[in-house]
Amino acid sequence: MSQIVLRNAVKRYGDAAVLDGVSLTVPEGSITAILGRSGSGKTTLLRIIAGFERLNGGSLDLGGRIVDDSVTALPAQTRGIGYVPQDGALFPNLTALANIGFGLPRGGRARAQELLELVGLDGFGQRRPHELSGGQQQRVALARAIAIRPMLLLLDEPFSSLDAAMRVSVRRDVTRILAELGTTTVLVTHDQDEALSMADQVALLSDGRILAAEAPRDLYRFPRSAAVASSLGEVNILRASLTGMIAQCSLGRVQLSHGGVSTQGFVLIRAENVDVHPSEAVNSTRGTVAQFDFFGHDALVRVALPDGAEILARVPGELEFAVGQTVWVGTSSPASALPRTQ
Repeated sequence: MSQIVLRNAVKRYGDAAVLDGVSLTVPEGSITAILGRSGSGKTTLLRIIAGFERLNGGSLDLGGRIVDDSVTALPAQTRGIGYVPQDGALFPNLTALANIGFGLPRGGRARAQELLELVGLDGFGQRRPHELSGGQQQRVALARAIAIRPMLLLLDEPFSSLDAAMRVSVRRDVTRILAELGTTTVLVTHDQDEALSMADQVALLSDGRILAAEAPRDLYRFPRSAAVASSLGEVNILRASLTGMIAQCSLGRVQLSHGGVSTQGFVLIRAENVDVHPSEAVNSTRGTVAQFDFFGHDALVRVALPDGAEILARVPGELEFAVGQTVWVGTSSPASALPRTQ
């Protein structure tokens, strides 16, 4: 059993609370991503689980036993945890095969070779770290971490040093390997794409507190608050009058994904769900292009609306709009409602 349960975890450095009452459950055999900006407390949370830091309050349960109750704690080396830091931390004087087998007992060469093949590096065993690419080094670091058959694997921003193309490729391979092994994994990242594509559960951490912890699709499509929505990409938050399945806002009448009582609140519309037309269209509102940023595969358009509100739209890269151009904006996808003050 390798489930993780954090209950009201508190970690302070002096008077500053880096973790402020964090409660989180990581199901056995799952991948949970801790997503947050720099300074949110995510690396501290990972180090608490690893046993490198101690709790000042609350408790940590690993596999059904308390390993830190803020009074006593089991040492890191007794927790059965594999840890992959940002830079991989490979031994520069050892070969890839020797790095993987470093923590194994004598006679572990066969196990090291098996893992080398698992991470797709068969034939690279005699190369030293400087003879490997960044992605290959991270795969060796992963193989070394799982060589001891840990009950839990911790990944601390493991792909941050890789270029964009390699990052996508390596994380896809790592996700496949972890799925094959069924190892309970906690991934710390500030990369939204990484968290949503790899994890079974995403926990949003902000200022030392968990805002939400849910399946990626639910978290993205049905955010509980404006703060949660804003943590996962560009979102428009517009004041609205909510009546049943309809919101009346700066874009006019907008269909809602779920209804509620008649009240004043807000409507949340993802940038990719906003349509921008060069000429008048059905169920659209006239506006003026205030900003246009081209990214190749898509572009981000900021449109000023007649009532003073602005709305962001993410459109296909083949569309082009000029600043100052008159356009019509609307949405054909249901939006989320927040029937309370945010």
